[in-house]
Amino acid sequence: MTQKRSAGLLLFRTAAEPGTSAQDAVEVLLGHMGGPFWEHKDDGSWAIPKGEYEADETPLDAARREFTEEIGLPPPEGPYLPLGEVRIPGGKLVTIWAVRADLDPALMVPGTFTMEWPPHSGRTQEFPELDRVAWFTPPVAESKLIPSQIPFLERLLGLLKG
Repeated sequence: MTQKRSAGLLLFRTAAEPGTSAQDAVEVLLGHMGGPFWEHKDDGSWAIPKGEYEADETPLDAARREFTEEIGLPPPEGPYLPLGEVRIPGGKLVTIWAVRADLDPALMVPGTFTMEWPPHSGRTQEFPELDRVAWFTPPVAESKLIPSQIPFLERLLGLLKG
């Protein structure tokens, strides 16, 4: 059995204003997971835009492709800051890069997926992969992110502190 792998991009922006703490000056772009399972959930239901890739694609190429598929916009140009890998509870290995960019969430055109819904109904429906994206300061992002992705936020903050 082949190991499942995912790659993605964590966008960040800084808005240093007088009187703003360094941590509050940073914001990260997260996507709320689409589909009926996540519809009425908020905390712990947001993710870094990412997706699976095969052995014939480099992780960074996959991260850029998945950004376009999930957000519907081209990925921002680099430089890309490697945030490393995390093995999530299901065993998948996730690799993330951070990139400084400012994206207007209203421009998002989400990719979709199909699934049987309601369960055991024999009917399939189409749902957005991410139903919305938003900018969050790190303390808010930590509560919004699915727990397995919090290490990437922590690594980004460490890089930005120098």
